[in-house]
This record gives sequence, structure tokens and C-alpha cells, in this order.
Amino acid sequence: MDIFTKILPLFSLSGFSGLTLGNIIMLIVAATLLYFAIVKKCEPLLLLPISFGALLVNLPLTGIMEEGGLLYFISWGIEHEVYPCLIFMGIGAMTDFGPLLANPITLLLGAAAQVGVFVALIGAVLLGFTIQEAGSIGIIGGADGPTAIYLTVKMAPQLLGAIAVAAYSYMSLVPIIQPPIMKLLTTVEERRIVMKQLRPVSRSERILFP
Repeated sequence: MDIFTKILPLFSLSGFSGLTLGNIIMLIVAATLLYFAIVKKCEPLLLLPISFGALLVNLPLTGIMEEGGLLYFISWGIEHEVYPCLIFMGIGAMTDFGPLLANPITLLLGAAAQVGVFVALIGAVLLGFTIQEAGSIGIIGGADGPTAIYLTVKMAPQLLGAIAVAAYSYMSLVPIIQPPIMKLLTTVEERRIVMKQLRPVSRSERILFP
């Protein structure tokens, strides 16, 4: 009994006493994403920083989100729209439109993907979210993380954390989600079709259509 009376004050002063159910759930999610990023090599450039960030912010009583803390400056950059602009420029510089220029009809695939925006928006409204919140949730269907973050900051900042994690997590897990869906919707013969190599795209085309 004396041991417990000595341990309880120590426990109440530790970070464990500040843990909530939400913290525990998010720590499990962060650990799962870390596993996929490191062990399964699923989009480590996306999943590793997301999961590590989720791990840090859900550790109780650390103070890293307070002014002067490590993650305070990241939060400040998002709130003041510094990082979204940098992300947009970085993604724009990294994007290779060569396959699209070589086969322009694939533009229809990208356009069809936007149907997910309206499906998610309508679903969010039916679940009771406001139209602003539903718009922020719906933009996740466009498979564009920076756009989802920027729109959420403008329309539903209270959902920023959840939407950022959801958007990047599902995009990173596409290599895991896609194979069973592809097997369900195609036959073995269709999956054995060898696609023709696309024509090389000249430097002039890349400059004219950046």
C-alpha cells in the first residue's frame, strides 16, 4: 500500500496522467503509419513526417505547441499561409507532365477523379457538417494535399489537423488500397496486357507546357 501511495503522486506529475482517449488513438494511428513508412516502404516521404508529427503533438505535457516550442513555428507557418505557398511551388517544380503531354487523353482520368470531391462533399453535408466544413472535407477527394490544407485554413481551420492527416494518409496508402480494387474490377487477362511505351517528350514541349 505504501508503494502505491508513493507511486501515485509520481504518476500524476508524469505525462501519462495527461493522456486522453484521443491521444491514445492518435498515437496508435501514428505508430501504424510509421510502420507502413519504415517497414512497408509505403510513401515514406509523406507518411514518415506525418506520423512523426502526429506522435509529437499527441505526447501530453510537452509544451512543444506553445509559443517558442518546436511545433509552434510549423503551426505559425501554416496559419500565416507560408508553408502552403512553399508546398505549392515545390510540387509544381517537381511535377513531371511528360506522360500527359505524350498521351493527352489521360487528362480525362484526372478530370474524372474530381467526382470524388462532390461525393465527399455531399456525404459530409448528410452527416451534419456545415457547408464550409463539407467543402474542406470534399476537397480531399481531389487527391491534392496542399489544396486541402489551404482551403481548410480558409473555411474550417478547426478541422485542419484531421483533414491534413486524412488527405495525406489516404494518398500515401494508395499502393495498399489499389491492388485489391484492381483485382476486383479487372480480369487476369486484362492485367496481363503490356502497355506501349509512351513517345519521348521534347524539351520544347516541356517548356511550352510547364
